[in-house]
Amino acid sequence: MKLFIYGPPGSGKTTAGKRLAEELDREFIDLDERIEEHSGMMIPEIFAKSGESAFRKLEREMLEQACSNLSGSYVIALGGGALLDTENRELAERQGAVVCLRAPIETLLERLEGDSIQRPLLDGNARQKLVKLLADREEHYASFENSVEVEKISPEEISYQIQILTGVFHVAGMGQAYDVLIQSGELSELGKLLKERGLDRPAVLVTDKNVGRYYSNRLLDGLRADGIAASEVRIEPGETNKHIETVVQLWEAFSEAKLDRKGIVIAMGGGVVGDLAGFAAATFLRGVDWINIPTSVLAMVDSSLGGKTGANLSKGKNLIGAFHAPRLVLADPELLKTLPDREWRAGLAEAFKHGVIGDPVLFEWCGQGLPAIREEAETVIRRATAVKARVITQDPYEKGLRKVLNLGHTIGHGVELASTYQISHGEAVAIGLVVETHLAEMCGIIQPGLSDQLKKNLSALGLPTDIPQNLDRREIIRGMKMDKKRSKGKVQFAIPTGLGETIPAVDIPNWEELLLKM
Repeated sequence: MKLFIYGPPGSGKTTAGKRLAEELDREFIDLDERIEEHSGMMIPEIFAKSGESAFRKLEREMLEQACSNLSGSYVIALGGGALLDTENRELAERQGAVVCLRAPIETLLERLEGDSIQRPLLDGNARQKLVKLLADREEHYASFENSVEVEKISPEEISYQIQILTGVFHVAGMGQAYDVLIQSGELSELGKLLKERGLDRPAVLVTDKNVGRYYSNRLLDGLRADGIAASEVRIEPGETNKHIETVVQLWEAFSEAKLDRKGIVIAMGGGVVGDLAGFAAATFLRGVDWINIPTSVLAMVDSSLGGKTGANLSKGKNLIGAFHAPRLVLADPELLKTLPDREWRAGLAEAFKHGVIGDPVLFEWCGQGLPAIREEAETVIRRATAVKARVITQDPYEKGLRKVLNLGHTIGHGVELASTYQISHGEAVAIGLVVETHLAEMCGIIQPGLSDQLKKNLSALGLPTDIPQNLDRREIIRGMKMDKKRSKGKVQFAIPTGLGETIPAVDIPNWEELLLKM
């Protein structure tokens, strides 16, 4: 999928495009530079010698050339009028996504005055000509669905907004970088995506019996149509099956399918399927590549990202596992249409957590309730993913910053275990978010009030926010003490101090005593 950066002169297409290409680890193409290299003339010379029509002809040729490499995942900065031509626009939109950068005229003029690049269409009275150019093209620029207002924001923030708009992310770290794509309707296109990345190899699909009956045939038929041999293994669904015996079942299935080290494992399902299949891939033949296709909100916004794989023991969650990053994460929001409301809510607990960490817009959206969120499903998934992708890229091995992602999880994992997983992961995280924040308030670590704010928005989603009275607090404490997040024998908590501000690891004094009284 190619990304085209478009907009009026002075909107910063080249600067933003270079930054985006760097963050996505893609080749950057400046179409105007390609035109100059091909013609051996600067653009003003082309206009002076041959006129605008000759320039536009060269522009189309260079665009077609850039688009001819079907496997090239480029970021392409376009000239300010390149897509006025209907054929050019259709070509770009077939090849990928176009994002139009917008800014007020005063901002554009300020940038153009400090720019050494000559622009033939603005020669003479730049202000007067720019005003006319923008008036002539206003309807054209406004017609693009994806746009970013670039006034007073940095190239880094522009890049971040483009990634959210297009659903294209790149996660680095752990020795293996990979793309995360959030694209509706892309499940059937997996074979093409694998070919683009040189991953079109014999595959074993791992899914569970619930997801498999809806989507396995579509995925397998698509792979085989693209010439990729694939077999399938289905496991029992649910957290209670996230144990080493299921991993052994997967190892046996890989062996029976004659999967070798050049083969690939495809995990399609929720967090349990992804964790188990990823761990089985990490340990089979000392490690084979794998692809993650999350099918739940929870998996899309959380467990599919970061390369953590593993299984549970009777003493606690994820006590065995490995860091083994996938080669690609493909999240297709259309797969959420068959997801029950309870699973939607559970996943939104993690999306809400990401809003607390780094996206106030997402935080406020969650306060509008489930029906409103479902209408904006793809955007919600993209915004939540953007927060986590940014955090784990900065701290892939959870040495410091990444611990903010543990918000709500310390008590949450204890609640899950004590309920024998009758309370789902997302529901337990919602409880943990409120209770842990309240504990910090009670101990004076943070000012009172935030826990009530969290409770209000989580309740609007229909999520629980209190520990059930019939749940044994001592069992919760026992599970917390076995949690992998403890350090030097102490249980640690990630605590929000406000929206966008989180302390990654905190000791809460007397937390056991306080929890027993709740």
